[in-house]
Amino acid sequence: QLQASGGGLVQAGGSLRLSCARSGLSFTNYVIGWFRQTPGKEREFVAANRWSSTSPYYADTVKGRFTISKDSARDTVYLQMNSLKPEDTAVYYCALSRVVRSSWDDSKEYYSWGQGTLVTVSS
Repeated sequence: QLQASGGGLVQAGGSLRLSCARSGLSFTNYVIGWFRQTPGKEREFVAANRWSSTSPYYADTVKGRFTISKDSARDTVYLQMNSLKPEDTAVYYCALSRVVRSSWDDSKEYYSWGQGTLVTVSS
């Protein structure tokens, strides 16, 4: 399972950096996706990238504000979130997939969902 961390309470316009780690195993050959969910709603795609790729894919709602990156030495994927808005408030999850790029935004193609991390953006 993956472990997402780094959530918290931040004011609108602020920043947070989420981390996604997988103990004991490498991310090599996987797609790592970030999703978020609010109560009563479907899990929403945020961003994804293949571990070996430099071409991440972002949801339109976060494009230009969020950046997905990695630290190979730490086997960790990050989601840098800038210019946060109250509508970004959600539980954020990371997960793995081996799916092709055209399906990176489909939560059904992902597995190894771990506990999410709560991000709360106050207005």
